[in-house]
Amino acid sequence: MLEEQSKELNPLQVAVLESILLAGFRFVTFERFARYLAVERDGFVALLDMAGGNVKLFGQVGYHVGDGIAMLVAGAEGQSFIWKGQSVPATPELRAAYEDTKADLRRLLRTEAEQGQ
Repeated sequence: MLEEQSKELNPLQVAVLESILLAGFRFVTFERFARYLAVERDGFVALLDMAGGNVKLFGQVGYHVGDGIAMLVAGAEGQSFIWKGQSVPATPELRAAYEDTKADLRRLLRTEAEQGQ
């Protein structure tokens, strides 16, 4: 049985989540990943782990496809975001937006870690 996590956020977590919202992200839900808070911007999704009073990226940033999160995969025909048989080609524009999203999240979460020290 999973331990129940505290539903209350500390001031640092609130500040990080506010900065993520101000950076253009929105909160979304994924039933299969209910344990994590999900944020989305321009179709890109990240799962955030709120355990231990922190806000950390869980896994990697993906692309919202259907009811899931597609991961960037390199194949014989180039790179694509793939989720359960569904595929979205990773065009140069999509890759650039993906890299921007990852960089923004890293910056926002790094700022949180620095403030917590």
